Amino acid sequence: MAEELVPIQENDYKELLRQAVAVIENARASVAFHLAATASNTHWEIGRLLHEKKLESKHGSGVVKRLSVDLKERYPDMGLSPRNLWDMKKFYLRFCNSDAKLRQSVALLPWSHNLLLMRELKDDDAAIYYYSQETVAKGWNRDLLLNAIKLGMHETHSVPAADNNFESTLPAVQSQYANEVFHSTYNLGFLGVTKPILELELENRLVEKIKLFLLELGKGFTFIGNQHTIEYNGKESRVDMLFFHRGLRSLVAIDLKIGKFIPEYAGKMNYYLSLLDRTERQEGENPSIGIILCAEKDRLDVELALEGITKPIGVADYKLIIPKEELQKTIAAEIQSFEDEHAEDKTDES
Repeated sequence: MAEELVPIQENDYKELLRQAVAVIENARASVAFHLAATASNTHWEIGRLLHEKKLESKHGSGVVKRLSVDLKERYPDMGLSPRNLWDMKKFYLRFCNSDAKLRQSVALLPWSHNLLLMRELKDDDAAIYYYSQETVAKGWNRDLLLNAIKLGMHETHSVPAADNNFESTLPAVQSQYANEVFHSTYNLGFLGVTKPILELELENRLVEKIKLFLLELGKGFTFIGNQHTIEYNGKESRVDMLFFHRGLRSLVAIDLKIGKFIPEYAGKMNYYLSLLDRTERQEGENPSIGIILCAEKDRLDVELALEGITKPIGVADYKLIIPKEELQKTIAAEIQSFEDEHAEDKTDES
């Protein structure tokens, strides 16, 4: 007897899909975390071996070249060129006497990230620790990490968390977590904006590069959709961008504004969150959270606008264009890096 098909409501299916995506993303993050830690330990131990054998570039180059040939024969996909082996020794020497927290922090990073940190920051332990922590927390790829370094984000990371009312609208533990998840400023320089654009175009560009936007937001976000329609009481409302955050167990609505924050935006977001909680929030989920992302904000205006509002709302601003001076530095650094690597590769081959 054929098994009877059980119909499923559209909202139930969307929740099933969202939970399945969350399971897969969590598993992928766990695998990536484990692989990065294992690779870092491998590089550390090989670097330690080269140091203990007292191999130096002047009189040990022949040994390292031979070691590279034999290792690549056994492990052709591991990136064991002579240059990489010397970098492993540099990695070990750079951090072997460092604070335990710093060693643990860099151990979680991909190899290319650690090479970038050593090249750009050299002896600045505090900056390396900051960027390694941010990379793990936000899932930065190498390009985003380089961009953050060139913008000098470690020099301004003491800026208070995003203006919000989380403390008065969320339980203490969730409020603290939300303040860690959301930020005061987001860098959207990866959009390549060079002239004024409309809000819808800004939204479309973010959707086109949603993976980069998710990296900037940080870990745990799943994109649900843009211009997300909420139907209630015979009316339709649209949220610019809707996400779900696994850790917070909350829907996250983002309202994009190309201009300065004005108090009316808070009331509109409060309405959206009420609709989401009433129509789409599932059993076991926490209250929906709203983020108003605007070009500029005044802290006092935000404070007054959020006073008395019962839904959790944060206000953040964004940077669309990398300053010309910073962009020139970034390009120059990348050109120099390429030339250095090309020269070293030629040396390795000789």
